[in-house]
Amino acid sequence: MTNKKIRWDFWTIVTVVIIALFALFLLYPLISLFLSGFKDTETGVWTIDNYARFFSKKYYKSALLNSFKLTFCVTVVAIVLGVPLAYFMSFYKIKGKGVLEILFIISMMSPNFIGAYSWILLLGRSGTVTQFLKSLGIHMPSIYGFGGMLLVFALKLYPFIYMYVSGALKKIDVALSEAAESLGCGGLKKVFTVIMPLVTPTLIAAALLVFMNCMADFGTPALIGEGYRVMPTLVYSEFVGETGGSANFAACMATIMVVVTATVFLLQKWYVNTKSFTMSSMRPIQPKEVHGIKGFFIHLFIYLLAATSIIPQCMVVYTSFRATKMQVFVDGFSLESYRKVFSTAVQSIKNTYLYCLAAIVIIVVLGMLIAYLAVRRKSWLTNMIDTIAMFPYIVPGSVLGITLLIAFNHPPMMLAGSAIIMVISLVIRRQAYTLRSSSAILYQISPSMEEAAISLGDSPSMSFVKVTAKMMLPGVASGAILSWITLINELSSSVMLYTANTRTMSVAIYNEVIRASYGTAAALATILTVTTVVSLLIFFKVSGNKDVTM
Repeated sequence: MTNKKIRWDFWTIVTVVIIALFALFLLYPLISLFLSGFKDTETGVWTIDNYARFFSKKYYKSALLNSFKLTFCVTVVAIVLGVPLAYFMSFYKIKGKGVLEILFIISMMSPNFIGAYSWILLLGRSGTVTQFLKSLGIHMPSIYGFGGMLLVFALKLYPFIYMYVSGALKKIDVALSEAAESLGCGGLKKVFTVIMPLVTPTLIAAALLVFMNCMADFGTPALIGEGYRVMPTLVYSEFVGETGGSANFAACMATIMVVVTATVFLLQKWYVNTKSFTMSSMRPIQPKEVHGIKGFFIHLFIYLLAATSIIPQCMVVYTSFRATKMQVFVDGFSLESYRKVFSTAVQSIKNTYLYCLAAIVIIVVLGMLIAYLAVRRKSWLTNMIDTIAMFPYIVPGSVLGITLLIAFNHPPMMLAGSAIIMVISLVIRRQAYTLRSSSAILYQISPSMEEAAISLGDSPSMSFVKVTAKMMLPGVASGAILSWITLINELSSSVMLYTANTRTMSVAIYNEVIRASYGTAAALATILTVTTVVSLLIFFKVSGNKDVTM
């Protein structure tokens, strides 16, 4: 029997280093989380009492059921809003379509918790709309609880359905639609028997994204959930609770969340793999004019949806300029909230940009290297790396925060409370956009140029840096900008990991809202929103289009 020696070239070393990084910062924390759930908090002995406690008490089981109920309802409402929107925007000429698409994307890319906060400003107990209607003798239903979360999540997440389904509709050949009409299948019958079956796999993928976002989000239920318990807030309160909290029981609940999201993800993947197919749009659908009462109601639906999505963002900006006395709004406008931000929260702003800048550099380098391994050096090992790199997609942010704290809260790697653990969390959680864009652009680049560089004497590492990496940069840049936007808006994991010295803007906004300091929160949220919008405009410029692909 002969032993096949490993050839230690540049890419073999890169493969080993990447595997080591994932093993240390992703697999090891997840294993630590799983094992921690089977330990008794006081004695440290192995036990299943944590799981028995969870499934035997209605208090905890209801949180899991509430999470399912909320995510299911949000997904249904997002589909009901997003699918018609995608159909109308694809099949009809809509006035102001370019501006509308930008508004939908801005709404989609803004953080959930800012949406929740903005609706508090509008419909909260002292909200602008609430107070106005109260003066007319009209009492609004409470924004707090299940109804408020359903509203906030649905209006935040339906653009994901819209973007995915719009992309699928662009791939449909108009000949299919014409053939259906020639056979007498028109109107709604054509939509449900021809169009919908073609986009269903894409719709399921979009629905999964909505489900994951809603199931994992901490900020929205923390701000307006009140008595409606869901898993992210329950895990948070159990882990950081000053009285009666148990890190091991929190790890148990976090593990249950990972199992739930992983199961849903695998079911979706199985369904899409069995139902998916490729379409070649030789003649893509051309939007047509729409007039009369039909055109009026289509435009009304789209404009109302866009307004409802963007008005809360505008409300945050407006509130940031309102005059305040202590924590109370008074008549008039001022820059007091911004002065307070730049005198008390400047460290949070610096931390946000510094941590995210460090994270995006690491994400870009890792994304390009992993994409190269997955595309150019295919093997079971590189395929495994690519799969592991996407695994954080199904791990809720609060759970990721707990896993890192459990794993790195003791020697020899005492990282808890440091800036390093914040950056690690951001890199793990938000690398997907850059990785996918890197892979996509690499498929379009011929390996012949790199091979030519090697034939002229360049090493594999130098040929990658001098040739392939440079050609990848335009495609990588668009994904990196989207990763940057999600980085600066990250709350769910950061709120588990931060200290007074490592607080970011998103955490600062959450803390200010909890303290009812709405003016300061609005000023910080406006800075974050402006950063998001500017980043999106740069993305449109770099990518050359107004489509955001997930």
